[in-house]
Amino acid sequence: MKHIVATTLIWLAAAFAAEAHAQDWARKMFKTTSHDFGAVGRGSKQEFAFEFTNIYKEDVHIASVRSTCGCTTVRTTKDVLKTFEKAAVLATYNTKSFLGAKSSTITVVIDQPYYAEVQLSVTGYIRSDVVFNPGAVEFGAVEAGRGAERKIDVAYAGRSDWEIVDIRSANEHFEVELDETLRNSGRVNYVMTVRLQPTAPVGYINDQLTIVTNDGGVKTITLPVEGQVESLLSVSPASLFLGILEPGQTVKKMVVVKGNKPFRIVGIRCEDDHFTFADPPAESKPLHFVPVEFTAGADVDKVARKITIETDLGSQSVAEFTATATVKR
Repeated sequence: MKHIVATTLIWLAAAFAAEAHAQDWARKMFKTTSHDFGAVGRGSKQEFAFEFTNIYKEDVHIASVRSTCGCTTVRTTKDVLKTFEKAAVLATYNTKSFLGAKSSTITVVIDQPYYAEVQLSVTGYIRSDVVFNPGAVEFGAVEAGRGAERKIDVAYAGRSDWEIVDIRSANEHFEVELDETLRNSGRVNYVMTVRLQPTAPVGYINDQLTIVTNDGGVKTITLPVEGQVESLLSVSPASLFLGILEPGQTVKKMVVVKGNKPFRIVGIRCEDDHFTFADPPAESKPLHFVPVEFTAGADVDKVARKITIETDLGSQSVAEFTATATVKR
């Protein structure tokens, strides 16, 4: 009998170890599996992207995502990922319907190439006494070099001596001005002007402001800042597929770079020596055709490289695209 029990325990231990190993391959795709929103204002927009990348040869299929709490809604940006493709599980914190400390466990179910479940977690504290309107600093699309400005109303109800003592951000391209508009019977209002400097680089803005108060307990509140600084240039296609090639085979393709005013291409950069580019024309014009030549190597089977086209419009006006290929081995 003891022998049977011991054998059963060994089998169960092996089974649990095998299951843990089976889940581990899926967990390795995620950049992080937990996020703390911190203390946030009521009605503020709070969203976090759990980024993941398919690091395997097989396609990965996300069957479903679910949350244990209504305080957090979830969705995926893409359900099927091929090799090297990226996606995210977007977790949105419901600050309008919930208050206080709230946490949730998100389960990501994968059914291809193998079954696995990945657990993600979010935590945070939704304050009832501080309200932001609107709930985020949303710059929208901003042309590079122009800058932008948005205003946020901050309303507090509670102590008559409550105040914002500082506003911090790790982004050096933000400038914030604070104006107190009301202080009466425990109510305090501010107008917060947030400016995006013209020096902001091209790309997405997904940042936050940390508002420091004189509260005795939780002194800081976070407010998201979103937007996109758009280049004066566009490139088509944004993703260039070079085909399925044999080692040593060479292929030539063309991309089109378009600007809203005439420009000159001054350089083309790629970290992969298998890519070569012809010398760009010296003339300035609003439309350029850029030839791309690629010779397949024998050391990789999947190629995905970023190519950067520099112009005389300045460091903020560059065109970028991704070139991909499959090399038979």
